[in-house]
Amino acid sequence: MGNRLSKIYTRTGDDGTTGLGDGSRVPKDTLRVEAYGTVDELNSVIGMLLAVPDLPGDIGACLTGVQHELFDLGGELCIPGHRAITAAQIARLESTLDGFNDPLPPLKEFILPGGGPAASVCHLARTVARRAERRVVALARAESVSPEVAQYLNRLSDLLFVLARVLARHERGAEVLWRHERGQS
Repeated sequence: MGNRLSKIYTRTGDDGTTGLGDGSRVPKDTLRVEAYGTVDELNSVIGMLLAVPDLPGDIGACLTGVQHELFDLGGELCIPGHRAITAAQIARLESTLDGFNDPLPPLKEFILPGGGPAASVCHLARTVARRAERRVVALARAESVSPEVAQYLNRLSDLLFVLARVLARHERGAEVLWRHERGQS
């Protein structure tokens, strides 16, 4: 691979622009940069989740694979016209989601974000995945983006919801359920 970043600062972004993967320069607040920046943020939150001690091995392996795919997805967004995310990856996410969801009891109540350190970070990752999806949808209204990118993020947020349920049970033995009728103070 060689030295990709031999010098960390270049000063080329001091004027408020950044380079895309195709060599073009755009303002740092464009929809495209916002979209792949949010995907990068999501990848970082998943990294935080992977750093939680005693994470079950099957979840760790799943999320490590997701991190690699998110890096590819960010690359797709960073290089206009590039394709990296496929229908097969979306199908794999669905299959993985089903595998984690099948042993869980059916939902009867809304779940509050929480349930332990890993479950809480997983809920945070889920919300960042939803935001990344919204950013991609906004970008797709203005520029060409493959539909698989938004589909991948949509399935990933669903997977993260299910993983949060699994982790809450792993950490606390139960999920934190929303109570519609609470006593008034």
